[in-house]
Amino acid sequence: MLLLDITSWWNSLGGMQQVYWSFAVPFSLIFILQTLITFISGDGDASTGHADELVEGDDGMGFHFFTLKNMVAFFTIFGWVGLACIEGGLGNFITIFISVFAGLVMMFIMASIFYFMSKLAYSGTLKMKNALHQIGEVYLTIPSSRKGFGKIQITVQGSVHELDAMTDDEEDLKNGTLIKVIEIINNQILLVTKNTK
Repeated sequence: MLLLDITSWWNSLGGMQQVYWSFAVPFSLIFILQTLITFISGDGDASTGHADELVEGDDGMGFHFFTLKNMVAFFTIFGWVGLACIEGGLGNFITIFISVFAGLVMMFIMASIFYFMSKLAYSGTLKMKNALHQIGEVYLTIPSSRKGFGKIQITVQGSVHELDAMTDDEEDLKNGTLIKVIEIINNQILLVTKNTK
């Protein structure tokens, strides 16, 4: 019965209303989910899904306007503002203009929030040289003989970091393998070997 009510309500809407509802509802749900995950996990990076570490000589995370989180925020606000404009009796052109503008403003606000959150979170600089000779664990498989990058989790300067790594070992270093940092390449990539001790 509820499905029939929803179907008849949907069919009673105009084309523009259907478009805006199609953006407003799903993107609102995604926005709420993203917000909950961000605050529960403490992940403030809006661009990649996980926070890249601030490395010595790097200027930080920077201001990222076009990210997944910001696009979700855009379509959420775009949808709801568009519906409000239609409900207010505005024409199609002005409705599109106002909803796009509101979405862009929301993207700017989100980018600003995550930019300033990243500045607070990364007030210190990770000095890569402090990772030298440290023991860590492979997080993403590291291909053998410098064939590619993997990731390790390692404690440096009192906190756990997820960093890019390569190896000269003849076998891939699988997830969970204990490693030792033996060199730092270009002050960005850790050269590691399997820890045998």
